[in-house]
Amino acid sequence: MEFAGKTALVTGSGAVGGLGHVTARVLAAGGADLILTGTDPRRGAKVVEDLRAVRGSSAGAVRFVAADLSDPAGVRQLAADAGAVDILVNNASMMTFAPTAGQDLTTYDAAFAVNVRAPFQLTALLAEKMAAGGGGSIVNVSSTAAGLGMPGMAVYGATKAALESLTRTWAAEFAESNVRVNAVAPGPMRTSKVIAAMGPDMGGMGLTTALKRTSDPAEVAQVIAFLASGRASYMTGAIVAADGGRTAI
Repeated sequence: MEFAGKTALVTGSGAVGGLGHVTARVLAAGGADLILTGTDPRRGAKVVEDLRAVRGSSAGAVRFVAADLSDPAGVRQLAADAGAVDILVNNASMMTFAPTAGQDLTTYDAAFAVNVRAPFQLTALLAEKMAAGGGGSIVNVSSTAAGLGMPGMAVYGATKAALESLTRTWAAEFAESNVRVNAVAPGPMRTSKVIAAMGPDMGGMGLTTALKRTSDPAEVAQVIAFLASGRASYMTGAIVAADGGRTAI
């Protein structure tokens, strides 16, 4: 199993059916020990139960850490609780939908706190530990909104564009330490949260892609797992589109 002996921290993984949960599932199936995060311990416990069944090993192989990533102190505590990790998946994200003129600044600040500042803090706190252990892999979850003009998504798109910029800088900064940093940019994806908000057809968003469909989260999770693995050992600083060709047309 390619992740045996590795420990992975996946943020935004505390709810069944989300990309974080599905990514953690793929990593667990590959033998990784998992640290999950979210804000609701009850929902997190359900994810832990699912992953322990997949992992098929001791209870210590999967654990949940409640964390508020909008709070710098909470991020610092998460990094301390996680300890040394080999893989960091910065997946936690806050979605915002509002026209620019109608965007309230409280939500604006909250989106940048979760989508940009939290990954920045975690990377700053954990990359050195990875380096001390011989290296590691960081995968940031971006979005096609980072590179496409989408009305109503000015703030969300800006946070993801910032995360992609950080990905490139971190790749250059940590290369000598054998810490690789890449990003995945999903397109329209059928997570439980999005379906609950938009309905099963997701407002026809799948038709905007070359493949004319939305993705299952597992399809994106496989790309994240690839970048986290040794199979991507010569990849760093890459922004990989997993968007059904949305950005190609």
